[in-house]
Amino acid sequence: MNWAEAGFELFGVHVLWTDLVGNIAALATVLLAIRKSIWTWPVQLTGSVLLLIASISAHITGNALKQVMFGVLAVYGWWKWARGTQGGQELAVRPATGRERLGLVAAMIAGTAVVGVLFYLFKLSWAANTPGIEGYALVAADAYIFVGSAVATWAQGRALVDFWIIWVAVDLVGVPLAFSSGLVVSGAVYGIFFVLVLIGFANWLKEYRSRALLVPKEAV
Repeated sequence: MNWAEAGFELFGVHVLWTDLVGNIAALATVLLAIRKSIWTWPVQLTGSVLLLIASISAHITGNALKQVMFGVLAVYGWWKWARGTQGGQELAVRPATGRERLGLVAAMIAGTAVVGVLFYLFKLSWAANTPGIEGYALVAADAYIFVGSAVATWAQGRALVDFWIIWVAVDLVGVPLAFSSGLVVSGAVYGIFFVLVLIGFANWLKEYRSRALLVPKEAV
């Protein structure tokens, strides 16, 4: 067994260290994002690399591609937040404009349709071999989670308060999908993410409103 497959047995299941530490890093990423820490991005990048290794080891191509996407977006977000905190200034968060929100929704809809077709045709989704309508629905849900995660991370990089709402929309599908598929641990992790996302949204929105009251004429 090589280092990428190293792990331990838990209730008769082999748990990869890369998978465990990668998911811990993913949870840490959300906690750091709530605090607007620049460490959000290097931790996310590290988690993405570990989960990429775990996915390749488990031969889960679709999830491996998702981790590559998260890694690229982590570099983008790191760069954007570094620029936004130059000179020691605090990262300024803001709601998306009407045009930006329209773009986010359009990206979610169009992206889910395109990625769903690709996932099904190239068997990149874990549900691609499920027959009938159920298979189509599961692949669509998988594509929705994939695209929603990408859109949310991009919006996070731009310090948009709305990115938390996108994560809520993703988790509303991800939590029941995981439990209905028998992935209890994944469902529990999604549930933890859901609670943290609600806390993050409340914190960012409160901060934006406080700043808007202090500087009412500030351009956002």
